Amino acid sequence: MKLSILVPVYNERTVVERCLAAVLAAPLPESMEREVILVDDCSTDGTPAILERLAASDPRIRLFRHELNQGKGAAVRTAIEHAGGDFAIIQDADLEYDPAEYSRLLRPLLDGHADAVFGSRYLAGERTRVLPFWHSKINAFLTLVSNMFSNLHLTDMETCYKVFRTDLLKSIPIRSDRFGIEPELTMKCAKRKLRIYEVPISYHGRTYEEGKKIGWKDGLKALVVILRFWLIDDLYAQPYGRGFLNNMSGTPQYLSWIARLIRPYLGDAVLEIGAGIGHFSARLMARRLRYVAAEKDPLYLHALRNRFLRTPNVEVQRFDPDHPVAEPLPSEAFGTVLCLNVIEYLEHPRELLGILRGALQPGGDLIVLVPQGPGLFGTVDRALGHKRRYRRAELQRMLEDRGFEVRQVHQLNKAGKPSWWLFGKLLRRRHINKFTLKLFDKTVWVWRRLEWLLPWSGLSLVWWRESEAERCARWRWITRRAVWSNETCPSRTRPARAKSCSGYTRRASAEPTANWRSSATATRPRASRT
Repeated sequence: MKLSILVPVYNERTVVERCLAAVLAAPLPESMEREVILVDDCSTDGTPAILERLAASDPRIRLFRHELNQGKGAAVRTAIEHAGGDFAIIQDADLEYDPAEYSRLLRPLLDGHADAVFGSRYLAGERTRVLPFWHSKINAFLTLVSNMFSNLHLTDMETCYKVFRTDLLKSIPIRSDRFGIEPELTMKCAKRKLRIYEVPISYHGRTYEEGKKIGWKDGLKALVVILRFWLIDDLYAQPYGRGFLNNMSGTPQYLSWIARLIRPYLGDAVLEIGAGIGHFSARLMARRLRYVAAEKDPLYLHALRNRFLRTPNVEVQRFDPDHPVAEPLPSEAFGTVLCLNVIEYLEHPRELLGILRGALQPGGDLIVLVPQGPGLFGTVDRALGHKRRYRRAELQRMLEDRGFEVRQVHQLNKAGKPSWWLFGKLLRRRHINKFTLKLFDKTVWVWRRLEWLLPWSGLSLVWWRESEAERCARWRWITRRAVWSNETCPSRTRPARAKSCSGYTRRASAEPTANWRSSATATRPRASRT
């Protein structure tokens, strides 16, 4: 294993050599190596010459330099790009933090309990220098505000010592160039639902006379950063495909609407393909004996394992819908398979549907959610990575070709169709802005009740197989409706005895039978559903 120590440096010629000596001599856990990534942020006081000499004398030090002064955040961003260790820690070059405490900070990560560890200056550390009252209170206030918006309970948000698994840190986009990196990382860790631990550390703070650089203006900017990244879900360094979709559609009321529609059709054993970071899994896994969340992206797999770490009925498994044969699904069959916002990303979705057919129990249900309307395909779809949008008849034909029959369909989100056309076709935007999404999400409770009034088709289609019990219940309803109509209208004749529901069983063998809808029409009494 290797630890990458990220050291941003700006005008620290009086202390940088002693700081790096302490970094290189700090004890590490057994068999762990280290590398030091130095980034000189265009120092002008002679620091570059010292750094060049140190880098030349020790192969563990790698030096990079900014031609213009950009700030701590920009320097850390450069260091992250070049980090090659399993873990990464941010280390200021001003000797305020003690490198001898690396082992303590790494322990929760090595034990597998944490994804990120923050060193806290306000927990009971070994030694802490007493600092000016107002400086401490401003730090405490910024931590309080950050906790309010991130829903964390940290004691020291502004700490320099933040330790991460390097792969996770590389996946977090850092937009702040100066000291705003601290609240930005905190907000994004909270939204990514990373497991964060705090560890008490010693602190040897400097005064402004001794060279401290952060000021009251940076405190005001920190408040702006907290608000900005509370509003904006900029969570992944590369907003590719479904990663971008998770950022854009992370609207809780809308997701709950879909979950409410799907939940009555779930069995005791559920397989969800393309679970992402668990938006639907968290809403649907309750009361299921077994819920398997399958995902291909390693970052999403990690997020799923964190989210359901202590949920015994949820399993997380790697599965690639693009190559469904390469990684087989669990051998046990499932009562329900969910395929929500998946097949529109695939070049050959029929192959996946064939695999899912084999994963179902006899009489099991497949529920598919896809974007509808090829005419709406535009820049937003391309940014999401969609290969196509589906027509109802096209999707039905594809599903029937793979042996899925007797289905129900629901037109979903008619209210969102005009906005999708406006942003994706007319304005040619790559995404729908955050305000529009928030406004839509806050008014979902209205739109889902007015769907039946809107004359156009929905933005998405939801398909599911109709179970035997549902068909029997529907047939009994039709029969009762017809009997009631004839009893209240003497001019009508009473309908013939209803045919047994067993006559409408789904196909259980390879030999095709007549379509159940057409066969039922001949004997079913005419009636209208309300």
